[in-house]
Amino acid sequence: MLKDLVAMRASSRIRPLRPHVPSRGRSHRGIVLIEVLVALLIFMFGILGFIGLQTALVRAESEANTRANAAYLASELIGRMWADISNLSSYAGTDSCSATSCTEWRDKLALLLPGATAAITVGTGTNAGNVSVRIQWALPGGSTHTYETQSNVSAKAAS
Repeated sequence: MLKDLVAMRASSRIRPLRPHVPSRGRSHRGIVLIEVLVALLIFMFGILGFIGLQTALVRAESEANTRANAAYLASELIGRMWADISNLSSYAGTDSCSATSCTEWRDKLALLLPGATAAITVGTGTNAGNVSVRIQWALPGGSTHTYETQSNVSAKAAS
């Protein structure tokens, strides 16, 4: 039994041979950290680019919505003129108009396009029935936009 014990002790002291792994020198320390920092920097630039793109898309969508409202309002006013063709001259004006339908339309203009102005011209004489609706508004960024439409609204054109 003593022999077995001595044999066990001797075998436990024997270590298996491992291949020699050279230790990293001082120049290799921290390279992984630098790689991670560069990856984070690239990722952050990507996120900033995405945020900039999203902001531009929201601004463009807002401008398109405003232009669509202006086109809708101009078409609606011409429709009101067709419905009230006998009072066509009462629609003319820049800041005010005497027709009830036109006053309602101007209230709607102020609601949908705050700060917008509208100039409505109604032709006379040989240009009778020719109307022009010009809507001008400024976006929050300060740029001014104009939408203008022209039509012929006359009893002669209707027949």
